[in-house]
Amino acid sequence: MVPIIGGLVSFVIALLIGGVAISLSARVIVDVDDYGHAIMTAFLGAVGWALTSWVPLIGPLIALVVWIGVINWRYPGGWMNAGAIGFIAWLAASVILFITNSLFSLGIGAFGIPGV
Repeated sequence: MVPIIGGLVSFVIALLIGGVAISLSARVIVDVDDYGHAIMTAFLGAVGWALTSWVPLIGPLIALVVWIGVINWRYPGGWMNAGAIGFIAWLAASVILFITNSLFSLGIGAFGIPGV
C-alpha cells in the first residue's frame, strides 16, 4: 500500500511541476495564464509521449513532435509558438527540478515535460 501512495504522490508532484513550467512559458509566449489548462496540457503531452516514444529508432523524435503538437492544439499561435512554449517549459522545469532536488534530495522529474 505504501509504494502505491508514494507513486501517487510522485506523480502528482511531477504533474504539478510540469504544469507550472508550461504555465510560465505559455504566459511568456502567448499571454495565456491558466494553470489548470497547463496541467491538462502536461498530462495530455505525457500521454502522447508515452504512446509514441517506444517506437524503435525514431520514437523519441515522433514523441517530441506529438508533444509539441499537443501544445499547439491547446494554445494559440501555431507550431513556432508551440515549440517556443515547449522549449521554455523544458528550461523552466529543469531549473525548478534542479533547485528542488538539490535542496530536498527528492529525485523527482516533471510529468509532461520530456527529458526532465
